[in-house]
Amino acid sequence: MNRFLLVAIALLWAQVSSADNMRLAVTTSFENSGLADVLLPAIKTDIDLDVQLLVVGTGQALKLGAAGDVDAVLVHSKEAEEAFVTAGYGTHRREIMYNDFVIIGPVEDPAGINGAANVIDAMTNIATAKARFVSRGDDSGTHKAERALWAAAGLNIQDHGDWYQAVGSGMGAALNTAAGLNAYIIADRASWLNFGNKKGLSLLFSGDPALYNQYAFLPVDPVKNSHVRNDLAMLLEEWLTGARAAALINGYSIGGEPLFVFNATTD
Repeated sequence: MNRFLLVAIALLWAQVSSADNMRLAVTTSFENSGLADVLLPAIKTDIDLDVQLLVVGTGQALKLGAAGDVDAVLVHSKEAEEAFVTAGYGTHRREIMYNDFVIIGPVEDPAGINGAANVIDAMTNIATAKARFVSRGDDSGTHKAERALWAAAGLNIQDHGDWYQAVGSGMGAALNTAAGLNAYIIADRASWLNFGNKKGLSLLFSGDPALYNQYAFLPVDPVKNSHVRNDLAMLLEEWLTGARAAALINGYSIGGEPLFVFNATTD
């Protein structure tokens, strides 16, 4: 076999071997939940697609999408997602699953949020008590939700004191900081349940409708970034909204407690 034919075969093989690889930006909360370890092998088995995850906060994930550095994003901040699509960076927004945010804090609960009537009262109690609070501080979906809750409570968190610490890190690292400081923190339920370093922390408040946490899939628009693999993003979306994904997502639990609810739909 001559050298030119070998080179041609090598080039063809490189194209084939890379054809079914796509880049997906996901939130740290999604990765920390452990669900990716369930979904990715099934995706590979079912549709022979290797999904490379870039794990960042929602804000950074959308920036990666806008720059065409990923083929799609899976994030959880509806307002930011809709702005991404409106600006022409994403072709559409497809809801996949949801869980909820919860407020974690010291078992002794110095701010007394365990019996709060609603999440606004819980946030107000924390600020009034000046109890230690750890914020993601990273423009993630969780951070955006936290800021919205402070605002809904009529609290200007810009005027905070030493009790409030923004760490600028992912969900797992922020939970570790809260555990070390014995502080309050807002987390998604899945990350909390999968978190192994709970120390003296406990889930103290949940259940308010304002803590609803929807995840959505957004393919990057190839009109703005012609090199992205929109075909693979659409293939993944078809799988993520199908019966196999529904069964895996709904069946994923820790200690018998489900972490996500599948609700794939479009809006």
